[in-house]
Amino acid sequence: MAQERMLKFVEQRQAYPAKRAAKVRAEDFREIADRYAPTDSEAQAARCSQCGVPYCSVHCPLGNHIPDWLRLTAEGRLREAYELSNATSTMPEICGRICPQDRLCEGNCVIEFSGHGAVTIGSVEKFITDTAWDNGWVEPLVPGRPTGQSVGVIGAGPAGLTAAEYLRAAGHEVHVYDRHDRPGGLLTYGIPGFKLEKPVVMRRIERLAAGGIQFHNDTDVGSDALPFEELRARHDAILIATGVYKARAIKAPGVGSDGVVAALDYLIASNRKGFGDAVPDFDSGALNAEGKHVVVIGGGDTAMDCVRTAVRQGAASVKCLYRRDRANIPGSQREVANAEEEGVEFLWLSAPQAFEASNRVTAVRAQRMRLGPPDASGRRAPEPEPGGEMTIPADLVIKALGFDPEDLPRLFGEPALGVSRWGTVMINAETMMTSLDGVFAAGDIVRGASLVVWAIRDGRDVAERMQRYLRAKAAEGRKAA
Repeated sequence: MAQERMLKFVEQRQAYPAKRAAKVRAEDFREIADRYAPTDSEAQAARCSQCGVPYCSVHCPLGNHIPDWLRLTAEGRLREAYELSNATSTMPEICGRICPQDRLCEGNCVIEFSGHGAVTIGSVEKFITDTAWDNGWVEPLVPGRPTGQSVGVIGAGPAGLTAAEYLRAAGHEVHVYDRHDRPGGLLTYGIPGFKLEKPVVMRRIERLAAGGIQFHNDTDVGSDALPFEELRARHDAILIATGVYKARAIKAPGVGSDGVVAALDYLIASNRKGFGDAVPDFDSGALNAEGKHVVVIGGGDTAMDCVRTAVRQGAASVKCLYRRDRANIPGSQREVANAEEEGVEFLWLSAPQAFEASNRVTAVRAQRMRLGPPDASGRRAPEPEPGGEMTIPADLVIKALGFDPEDLPRLFGEPALGVSRWGTVMINAETMMTSLDGVFAAGDIVRGASLVVWAIRDGRDVAERMQRYLRAKAAEGRKAA
């Protein structure tokens, strides 16, 4: 009987939740689509082919039991579907909203290969957990039996929050330290509300705080107020989960001009304004696109966040420069489509050469590019197109070329902390411990700028390794006593 509900991919067409009209959604920061009605969710889940080798799960960094909770959803057993989804992910409704499913689970769906269109996995995942919140199925974080040990987590992004949740459930005292005034990291301040509304993040954080995790906001580890060594002395183990925040530089004349800004500065200002904070740089216009001709440089998801934010702020025009073609962007094709619907103009195969400025930036001088032979990464390298110079008027230029790690050994005053030549923290692959005893690291600060779902996976993995370490440390203490 259960199987009869599935395999509907031929008779039931693929249908994502309807998006609001582009003109309407560009006027606010609400998510662009609502969730399914229950019957629609069941119908879309029933399209799953229940294949013997579920490539959707194989290509999910968390190894989510996707076919199983799709089947439960198709059968109307939503609470069980939520419990199964929650078993492998601390933030399923967040992943359902912001994971690039077209490159992960849905992009590897068997029925996508057959030409019938992938199961809408992300939208169903969002529906399941939003329904769980609505119905009170999301249980409180219940601390385990107290261990008498404490852990300090540096960074309140997805890796740090995930590890904190598992460690608190194991009975440890957990303290999370973050430089911002709200936890969440890029979930709170780097991702716009039209992709991830902030109450969705805040309710997760409130649940963690109610479970006894102690948050120390506005705290710069390594400063005089909290030296790294002092933090190590406070706790039995430390987790570095700071993420990567340093904007990659553009080497071009005029890049230091007023009006040429970093993507994260721009997005943080916008998100703070959404919280109702006082944001002087936004109010002055320095980090506000209203009425401006905006040029965003980059082709990743952060660039898409910037162009779509500028549209909502009332920019006079929004253009995106990327040095490769559309087929070779590092970001989501869905996000490009959403941006185009909202009026963003993409200048593919274009690279900035200089920034013209008087008191502030007035234009970007750019060069048309063409794709040459593959580079070391295997991608075709862009090279200048002869005679392809152009000038693009601009009042605001946003640099969105990605992020690199900050110099943590210097920031923490800990030269013995081992880092790679790229500045990422080096760890033992088996233990996930750094070069410092009892100091672990996870997330983007280890792997480089990556996806939220990978940060959650790393947080889950490092929590397990830290528990092994803490159990061994406790056993040694008992033996010594």
